[in-house]
Amino acid sequence: MPALDPSSRPLDHLAERGPDDAAALVLRDRTLRWKDLRTSVATLAGWLATQVPERGARVATWAAKGELACLIPLAAARAGLVHVPVNPLLKRAQVAHILADSGASLFIGTPARLATLKPGDVPATCAAMAEGDALEAAGAAAGLSPSAAAPDDLAALLYTSGSTGKPKGVMLSHANLWLGAESVANYLGLAEDDVTLAVLPLSFDYGQNQLLSTWYAGGAVVPLDYLTARDVIKACARHGVTTLAAVPPLWVQLVEQTWPPEAVTPLRRLTNSGGALTLDLVRKLRSIFPDAALFPMYGLTEAFRSTYLPPSLVDSHPTSIGQAIPHAEILVIGDDGQVAAPGEEGELVHCGPLVANGYWNDAERTAERFQPAPAASRYGGIAAWSGDRVRRDANGLIYFLGRRDAMIKSAGNRISPQEIEEVALASGMVAEAAAIGVADARLGQVVHLIVRGSGDEEALREVLKRELPNFMQPAVIRWIDTMPLNPNGKIDRIALAEMAS
Repeated sequence: MPALDPSSRPLDHLAERGPDDAAALVLRDRTLRWKDLRTSVATLAGWLATQVPERGARVATWAAKGELACLIPLAAARAGLVHVPVNPLLKRAQVAHILADSGASLFIGTPARLATLKPGDVPATCAAMAEGDALEAAGAAAGLSPSAAAPDDLAALLYTSGSTGKPKGVMLSHANLWLGAESVANYLGLAEDDVTLAVLPLSFDYGQNQLLSTWYAGGAVVPLDYLTARDVIKACARHGVTTLAAVPPLWVQLVEQTWPPEAVTPLRRLTNSGGALTLDLVRKLRSIFPDAALFPMYGLTEAFRSTYLPPSLVDSHPTSIGQAIPHAEILVIGDDGQVAAPGEEGELVHCGPLVANGYWNDAERTAERFQPAPAASRYGGIAAWSGDRVRRDANGLIYFLGRRDAMIKSAGNRISPQEIEEVALASGMVAEAAAIGVADARLGQVVHLIVRGSGDEEALREVLKRELPNFMQPAVIRWIDTMPLNPNGKIDRIALAEMAS
């Protein structure tokens, strides 16, 4: 268990942070002031407690980015429940896995999304209902007072993909989420008059923190499900947005647009994670937003956020991922298990109270990623060993070198090659399959699927489209007669990567 910080509080106390009459949540049809937010969180928590009385039970949501999706992280925590947000881009097979794996007792979603599920996708022990019905029922419930949860009580499961297997649930405590909000609000300098445009999915740690860090500071959040980059720009102008968080593929789209002064002038800060910014992209962002502070960041769901680069260093060190964020200790550990010297390559190891409590119901993979902290750690306890190769320079700034595993990262999404391969093999159209990530200027990486066989590509693509979300779809399917093998008899992914490059 990670070392806890005495400043942590129950997550639902974030609803108590802002001044009564200031805006807290700006929805399409109305604005919730802080006093309204407090009432809504309390009544939603009260209703949840009547529906799922067992403390620690899981409540999953597949909702639109509106009132329910924004309030339920706090309301579930207040009711003593564990929130499981489901990525809106997933399809029925992935959703069914998450519901079964988490053991969810209640599943709330949009009617359209629920209609895509088939019999058996929602376990018999899990009640499913539309989000509109849930909000209507909650409005008449008796409210719950702020909770007194322990810092290490479980508050959320965030499902994330690795290089192998199906998505796994990262277990996040009240302390993980509270301290993450405090940390980000601190180094971004968020304040009560800030307005954050929440464009990222709330099922991501980066996306969820848009809410939590802004509310920690007492500011306002504007949730936005956008279709085009123009929608983001229009929302910035309409709401006087001061804080915009995005991933590189979205920034690429945004800098290609014309930004009117009313959208640019209010912006105080831009934040990036989910992939590195290129030098060209940094220059374009600087040109369009000369007065906005740019915060490049690096993180992993297993430890939330690890590093950020102060805006004052972006121009002089544009390729660095920066330094440890507050409440994080970042060590670079060489292959000999010792702290690497400046300039030497090593593994990024994250120590401290932001480290998650492992993977839900998966002791084997927990033991692989969550291991005892290096002897040099001032925190000790359990650390998150990222698998990412980095180096630290003489000034203490860290530079990302590459990933140890085969995970594909495209448009900010972590993609398991095995998930794609399993669907291809199950189609019966191929004998072997390997999915690899290939560098792409806009998306970071795109999926190349290499298969052995002589099947019908159009038919295979139809299967992949039916079973996998859009961000997992291969940009290229390559048919070969023989898979290259390594000395251990396994598919040689290095050789495949060279073939695809």
